[in-house]
Amino acid sequence: MAARVRRGAGLVGAALAVVAATAGCGIRTTQVPVDAGAAPSRVSCDAPAKSAGDRSQAGSTVRVYLVCGAGLVSVPRAVAVPEETMAADRMRAAQALLDELQREPSDEEERAGFSTDVRGSLTVSGPRAGDPPGTLRLSRPPADLPTHALAQIVCTYSGSAADDGVGSVELGGPSEDPPGRYRCTAALKARPEAVPTVTDAPRTPTVTDAPRTPTVTGGPRTPSVTDAARTPTVADAPPTTG
Repeated sequence: MAARVRRGAGLVGAALAVVAATAGCGIRTTQVPVDAGAAPSRVSCDAPAKSAGDRSQAGSTVRVYLVCGAGLVSVPRAVAVPEETMAADRMRAAQALLDELQREPSDEEERAGFSTDVRGSLTVSGPRAGDPPGTLRLSRPPADLPTHALAQIVCTYSGSAADDGVGSVELGGPSEDPPGRYRCTAALKARPEAVPTVTDAPRTPTVTDAPRTPTVTGGPRTPSVTDAARTPTVADAPPTTG
């Protein structure tokens, strides 16, 4: 009986020692969730508005497509090019839009979640001989650009003063490769990581592409006088028998 009491007292002492050690280590005995900080918030993708003062000071307001979340969102930007110049000078408008895409987002845009994949020193030029009239040629091949960057350029040019007038854009690179026709669709805005659908732009025929006119030697031979049917003479008549 005494041994049984001593054993029980030992178990109680051991349990108290464990509790004391646990408290000393700072471990909670209750199952209260530990606050690990606020959960990451979703970006708003709300484009900051440009005031009339910004527009008059810079010259005009354009819209460019930036990356936000998983897609592309249109953002207004003030540029130092007058509106009448943007409307009349297509190449200057195209370069101004390209410059805006390469500019880092403002603090307000960055807080809203906007970014750009168009980087470097991209320039744009007009069509070459044989290109469709509305072709825009970039200083880098479109196929070498990141897909998000290409989607930004295509959607920014589409519907702007730089498009071809039918809602699509013919883009080429610095090489002699023919340009391709790109179209900004709702699917492209939602998934800019997908390569945009490209169709080869129709090539404008050059002088060397014109159908060849047959030469005199290659044409059908005109019958001469000697080739005409010979009229029988009196000597050709069959002899008369007696």
